[in-house]
Amino acid sequence: MTIRALSDQDFSTALPADGLALVDFTAAWCPPCKVLLPQLEELQQELEGHVTMYKVDVDQAQETAAAFGVMSMPTVLVFRDGVPVDKLVGLRPKAAYRAVLARYM
Repeated sequence: MTIRALSDQDFSTALPADGLALVDFTAAWCPPCKVLLPQLEELQQELEGHVTMYKVDVDQAQETAAAFGVMSMPTVLVFRDGVPVDKLVGLRPKAAYRAVLARYM
């Protein structure tokens, strides 16, 4: 299952107003981001129906990245009911992302 890419234009309308969402701020040139993406895709399948996942290319969506203070990649933000509730900067093991999401489920 592919993680939907968001742009500056559709970011605010794409996030669910209720429920849990994970947003991966990434870049095509970022090696750790390339390692993280398959892990998040696996997690998305495992947690289907409980969390919606998106990715934002920081080079394509600079306004959105700046609005959330994204300075390094990968940065993962967790949103609950449309509000950011947690932030993970840098590559972590898949279990770390699962644990953060479990906190808000």
